[in-house]
Amino acid sequence: MVWGTRDRSQGGRRWHSADMTDWNTCDLCDDNPDVIRVPTPGLRHFGGTTRFTGPVMTVRCDADNTRVKELVNTPGEGRVLVVDGGGGLATALVGDVVGAEAVANGWAGIIIDGCVRDSAGLAALPLGVMAITTCPQRPARVGQGTAGDELVFRGVPCHVGDIAYADEDGVVLMPASA
Repeated sequence: MVWGTRDRSQGGRRWHSADMTDWNTCDLCDDNPDVIRVPTPGLRHFGGTTRFTGPVMTVRCDADNTRVKELVNTPGEGRVLVVDGGGGLATALVGDVVGAEAVANGWAGIIIDGCVRDSAGLAALPLGVMAITTCPQRPARVGQGTAGDELVFRGVPCHVGDIAYADEDGVVLMPASA
């Protein structure tokens, strides 16, 4: 998908460019107030990449990362995995092993309403990773959770196929059709 950009003085919407660098979340909010969705702030960067974007795939899970692990082991094709962990802080849903699998399979990033672990290992990976905080406790893997559902992610609707943008100022979501 090739997206165009516009000069801010000309009015209209601002899109990211094919090289994925000609955007920032602040400008996207300013230029697209009718379609932009901003999840509740409070996520921190843990991956080696702080600026990333891509089509969304969703996972809903609670202290069980079975579906997360399954998905990162499929072709990512530059997508961003949005994980609704319910804001849980008791266990991590992503660590360096899952992060390395995501990199190997072409995922652009993982955004988690929950925790990560192995933060030093995640920071060394060429992957965008955002989460609330760290927790050294590993998650369960008992097969719970769902993938591909519409979520309410940190207070805003999130659909498979939306475009996620993450940078130093936070995360925004926009419908692919916008």
